[in-house]
Amino acid sequence: MKSKKRVAIFIDGSNMFYAQRALGWRIDWAKVLTFFSRDKELYNGFYYAAENEGEYAQESFLRALTHMGYIVRRRPLKSIVDQETGLTLYKANLDVDIVVDMLSTMDLYDVAVLMSGDGDFERAFEYLRSRGKEVHCASIRTMISFELLNSSDSPRYFLEDLKAELQRTTESPEFGTSLGQGA
Repeated sequence: MKSKKRVAIFIDGSNMFYAQRALGWRIDWAKVLTFFSRDKELYNGFYYAAENEGEYAQESFLRALTHMGYIVRRRPLKSIVDQETGLTLYKANLDVDIVVDMLSTMDLYDVAVLMSGDGDFERAFEYLRSRGKEVHCASIRTMISFELLNSSDSPRYFLEDLKAELQRTTESPEFGTSLGQGA
């Protein structure tokens, strides 16, 4: 009897915040775990969030994710002033954390699903594939990089096609209204 493949889900919270804004609907994060682990054994779900200190809605959202079964990785949001334009940019730089978790846990899963459109993950995908892992990306068509599409196995998941499966349909508190929170 063949055992089920094990799946790990890695969610770039900032990327998914902007994806939801573009979609015009919110993702139900509990449904994400169920959808991507259909016919598989869920190893784990990881959610990566920029942290705005003292923001109650964000803290509630991140705690809810933990109760759903996610491992939540946080990094403080930093402000960087562009010396040429004077504009303030906000970054948390969680991409390295995502890749470290992908690689350090790769013996515990067979399939990786990355919810991001960021092309910076191309080399991590290539490495995982060279080690016999399936790698899939989930994003929206207008935000997914060519590099990530090119390095991903099929199927590639486009969130605009998954509204019926992943949309949050129940009324709930407005979690994650800040940068980097995928409410």
